Amino acid sequence: MNVDALTPEYFADNPARDARFEVKERWIECPNLSGEHPQHQLEFFQRQMNEEVNSIESSARCLTDFPEADWELRLEFARQCADEARHAVMFREILESRGGHVGQFPVLNFQYRIITKCPTLVGRLTIQNRSFEAGGIDAITFGISAAKAEGDFVLAELYEAQLADEINHVRFANHWIRRFIAENRRCLLDIGAALTHASKAFLEVMGKEGTEGVTYPVDVTSRLDAGFTLNEIELDDLILATHPTAAASQPVPS
Repeated sequence: MNVDALTPEYFADNPARDARFEVKERWIECPNLSGEHPQHQLEFFQRQMNEEVNSIESSARCLTDFPEADWELRLEFARQCADEARHAVMFREILESRGGHVGQFPVLNFQYRIITKCPTLVGRLTIQNRSFEAGGIDAITFGISAAKAEGDFVLAELYEAQLADEINHVRFANHWIRRFIAENRRCLLDIGAALTHASKAFLEVMGKEGTEGVTYPVDVTSRLDAGFTLNEIELDDLILATHPTAAASQPVPS
């Protein structure tokens, strides 16, 4: 398959991966097995495991790239690294327990590459926590209901544990973003630039093939718990309803 290279201005370099992993650039290069395929769930588990590793790497880069950040915020990033590591282990365990193995399917590192290309800390909080992970809250909640409906209570329990952590990741980001704005209103420009960058990059990776028809009901209760206001939730819901790629967060939870 001939696939054009991604736009360098939108993406950092890929993170390191060992020989087990086949890393792709775009969604269309991956198998993306249909829901009826017997290995669909295994592909999702491995993809999710790798995305949790992306989240570890992105949070760790916030620690190394912004050493002057407040101690309390650095502590939140350290805790997030620990949470995402636990999630990666959970997804690896369920992948292997159901007959899959690491390296069985290609992976994408688009989240890490988009987040770490952003030059500002408030921008990275906006992309990773307030966009990708906020979209993940909605997707995980949907996944919990679907797993329970299928009688897969092991998977539902995994999702419930993941959801509790992701709500906290979004909550601390909302807190610090508001604090940054209160201290310097120019942060709003950084936030706008970060969202524009993320939306363009996300669409380039996923394409219409990976975004059309992929939406989840907004989990109002969890988003309120994560520090969103009702007005913010209603605005996000309207944006996603009219232009699903704008929030750069819907296809997969992280």
